Amino acid sequence: MNDHSLFINSSEGSFTALLVYVDDIILAGNDKEEIDRIKQALNETFKIKDLGDLRYFLGLEVARSKKGIMVNQRKYALELLTDAGLLACKPAVTPIDNVAKLSSTGSASFTDVQAYRRLIGRLMYLTNTRHDITFSVQQLSQFLAKPTIAHYTAAIRILRYIKGAPSLGLFFSSSNSAHLKAFCDSDWGTCSDSRQSVTGFSVYLGNSLVSWKSKKQRTISKSSCEAEYRAMAAVTCEIQWLTYLLQDFKVFFEQPSLLYCDNDSARYIAANPVFHERTKHIEIDCHIVREKLKKGLIHLLPISTTEHLPDIYTKALSPQSFKSICSKLGLINICSPACGGY
Repeated sequence: MNDHSLFINSSEGSFTALLVYVDDIILAGNDKEEIDRIKQALNETFKIKDLGDLRYFLGLEVARSKKGIMVNQRKYALELLTDAGLLACKPAVTPIDNVAKLSSTGSASFTDVQAYRRLIGRLMYLTNTRHDITFSVQQLSQFLAKPTIAHYTAAIRILRYIKGAPSLGLFFSSSNSAHLKAFCDSDWGTCSDSRQSVTGFSVYLGNSLVSWKSKKQRTISKSSCEAEYRAMAAVTCEIQWLTYLLQDFKVFFEQPSLLYCDNDSARYIAANPVFHERTKHIEIDCHIVREKLKKGLIHLLPISTTEHLPDIYTKALSPQSFKSICSKLGLINICSPACGGY
């Protein structure tokens, strides 16, 4: 089992999965009699309450149609705006300023540290469906110990951006093909305080986004190639975990997962079995990627920098670039007339 909160029961022609978080449970399967039997057994032991078809789970709102499943956090987003007194504010075009640089200095300290931490924590939970704010929240989460007024102002900007479309969420198409593809990127030395790089990646099942990350790398990279390779190793591990998880759901892949990287040097290192003096310090990451390449888990492909989607997870973008990438990431506004019932 690849997730300790996921329990699966399968037999010939029957499949049932149970996902549990404390006392909240999702039960899914292709055999109604088996599902009813499990619900009865649970009720005899725990006295459960059957809420019917999945519509709401831990702040996630779920809407279903023949075309697929839409997941958003509209209610949660509106609660955030209400608590901050920004329900009637002017929306921001992007969640973070692409000109101003955030640092630990340069602005007066923000006195209500607990309020800042609480706001960033709530924004982190919103990134479960709003990956368009992932980088912005990651940047601000670095300053939880000693936030400044500039940091709090940047957090308010994220709320103003959310105000523009609180109903944005993820769409999972029912017509998806069963294959994984991933994109990885990094922004070398982006942190002005530590010069650590940022890893960003996104993983798709068919055309539906299922995993993404924006995270500062733990060590300082000597080159952009090294930073890119660390990002490649991170997404390779994610692909491996998702492959195992999907196998639990009886989803198997005959072809390698496609991994797109826009850094030629990083791809050459992955394809070259010889270690050079300049790559010894990333030897473990090299072994991870090369092993998965050799076993056929992944297949590396080049991609144009201008078409690379993970830029949204590694750097602050201009309004034009941000809007262009967002349109390709599968975010849908369920309350928009243009959605057409998705």
